[in-house]
Amino acid sequence: MDIIILDKQEITREGLRSILSQYPDCGRISLPEEDKQLVQELIHCPESAVFLDYTLMNLTSEQLLVMNQRFPKAHFILFCDNLSKDFARRILLTNKRFHILLKDSTLQEIHQAYADIRSGRQFVNQKLLIWMETSEKNEKSPLTATEKEILKAMSLGKTTKEIAAERYSSVYTVMTHRKNIFRKLDVNNAQEAVRYAVQAGIVDVMEYYI
Repeated sequence: MDIIILDKQEITREGLRSILSQYPDCGRISLPEEDKQLVQELIHCPESAVFLDYTLMNLTSEQLLVMNQRFPKAHFILFCDNLSKDFARRILLTNKRFHILLKDSTLQEIHQAYADIRSGRQFVNQKLLIWMETSEKNEKSPLTATEKEILKAMSLGKTTKEIAAERYSSVYTVMTHRKNIFRKLDVNNAQEAVRYAVQAGIVDVMEYYI
């Protein structure tokens, strides 16, 4: 796997290169200095794993999302500290090829991130997951307890019939709850409702990303 490291801190660039170069299946490692050079590197190696601290570069969250759309086979590992909760949630839900590795991560976490990427799994730093889960559970929800339970079941991929059977309810009753959930959350479909469930802590964040 080819690696691209984009970070303005030399100690970070060289440290990552030293660690990643030890993996037997690690391919070419490039160290572009600007975001424009990153694009050129991805044009030549579109399936690379990109380690970058976008907060130190001239990259916005929107530009990252556009870059992900342009190079859908690349992995983007956000290797930084100053991530907002809203941005982290948005970026992780957008595409499974986004990963988050904090700069105070342990060597073991870096090894795990590399292994997960190679295996096609999304890696999210454990400390970040716990922080997101704790803060999200403190947010108020407009949903009733029953609606939260149904939304959680929806988030876990259960069908309306399955939810009705588990709750000893009719399909019509569950469908009514679904409509109320969509109305209260001001969303148009189940996917948007599920996104809310993750953001609000109704679904355990760590369980969702497994």
